[in-house]
Amino acid sequence: MKISFKTVLYWLCYTGYLYIIFPSAISKIIQKPQMMGSMQSLGFNQSWTIAIGIAETIGVLIVLAGLFRPKFRTLGILVLFPFAIGAFTTHMAHQEYHHYYKSLAMCFLSAILLFMDNRITINLSGNGK
Repeated sequence: MKISFKTVLYWLCYTGYLYIIFPSAISKIIQKPQMMGSMQSLGFNQSWTIAIGIAETIGVLIVLAGLFRPKFRTLGILVLFPFAIGAFTTHMAHQEYHHYYKSLAMCFLSAILLFMDNRITINLSGNGK
């Protein structure tokens, strides 16, 4: 069995993706004081923070279900992509540069994983065909 560089890169990105998003989602649900304080400073109350954590956890579970049904992996990444973009823009707007690296990584990893997915066609040529 020959393993290509693309396959190794894909699974490394996939692992990194889950490594970043899962602890963040769980921290919101279990109401970790540091996470709750950070979210409150961004204008999110307890209810919104927990709701975001639940939505992120659902996305993570969909991504994990993709281990058994690959199309779910793609769906989960598409569900979580807006959260990554939202986290990045929120941290940048509030000048929390020490937090924005992980959300920036999530944006890049989302794009890389979607680009490498054979079930999705992304045409970068601008040709429209």
